[in-house]
Amino acid sequence: MKWWSAISDKPRLDSAVADAVADVRRALGDARPDLAVAFVSAHHAARYRELPAMLREALGAATVLGCSARSVIGGGRELEEQAGLSVIAASLPGVDVVPFHIGSDALPEAGGRAEAWSKLVGTSPDRRPHFVVLSDPFSFDIEGFVRGLDRHFAGSRTVGGVASGGRTPGDNALYLGDRVYRAGLVGVALAGEIAVDTVVAQGCRPIAQPMFVTRCRENWLLQLDGRPALEVLQEIYQRLSPEDQELCRGSLFLGIEMRVSQAEYRQGDFLIRNLLGSDPATGAIAVGALLHETQVVQFHLRDARTSAEDLDQRLERYRSEIEPASARGALLFSCLGRGEHLYGHSGHDSEALRRALGDVAVGGFFCNGEIGPVEGRTFLHGYTSAFAIFRERG
Repeated sequence: MKWWSAISDKPRLDSAVADAVADVRRALGDARPDLAVAFVSAHHAARYRELPAMLREALGAATVLGCSARSVIGGGRELEEQAGLSVIAASLPGVDVVPFHIGSDALPEAGGRAEAWSKLVGTSPDRRPHFVVLSDPFSFDIEGFVRGLDRHFAGSRTVGGVASGGRTPGDNALYLGDRVYRAGLVGVALAGEIAVDTVVAQGCRPIAQPMFVTRCRENWLLQLDGRPALEVLQEIYQRLSPEDQELCRGSLFLGIEMRVSQAEYRQGDFLIRNLLGSDPATGAIAVGALLHETQVVQFHLRDARTSAEDLDQRLERYRSEIEPASARGALLFSCLGRGEHLYGHSGHDSEALRRALGDVAVGGFFCNGEIGPVEGRTFLHGYTSAFAIFRERG
């Protein structure tokens, strides 16, 4: 198994393809890649439809997967808010690559028949497949999709991202083979001699003790430990340092327990969700998740230092569990709110991966939402970096 990654900042798409593919072809030689994954910035939007044919002609890849992006990652660089094309190609002997597209209205119920889900993604659970998926933000229920995969493909890993770069329905492009889709989801199932490991860094730190949800309604948090939720949050805010009070204005989140009846909670034990607003009249807080009473929750903040430390810790933990040289390639799905916006310089998360695993080929993009597992369940995240790391199955 071999992976190669390249990136180009050429302002013309044909020049960008030639530039990126030249680097990949030098490494490939005469080999024909089984999979090519491409991410293209919105600066090339006028020529989105031409990209699959260009890549197939230049690389001869058996399967092309990709999407539009505001910013792209590849070749050891992160090109943010500028013209960019990232291409990562893989030779995958002993691996079946099964492409699939799902329309916006074709998703069965998560608890529906297993046969329907196998037909949807072109493979069956007994193949032990892993999935890389890219979805449109305006037309597809990605959370329902990953719930269904978790239910019917237990033991499989699902990673990916929500396309970015488009501001209205129909603006984004999803690539699969020779086709360009403007809605739905595209993906590949990978089965056979391949292992897919995941590292998901949410990058938050707690600012108060864990509390019980004692009253809620759908996604409205009404009471914490028997008191109005907004009142509790205001008290927490008053105890914070001036620096953390400033962070609260734009980087405050709620962590939700992922393992019921856990006796002790540490940083990283919560699923991080956005706060959407509040109702001063009732003291309720709107959360970007459905809640239920008796859940344990904890308020969190995100800043550059915490995010960097969290990513380094998770990558170091992963490094200690495998032989770093066994990593052949990686995909990185990072939030639009990370990168230069968070760290003040580009390339941070790509550099962190290379410090942990060496000069591994990595490609990816900055997403409208990141898809990856936490504690064995797959979620749609925000402000997260989700890595898929590929190895030969041992």
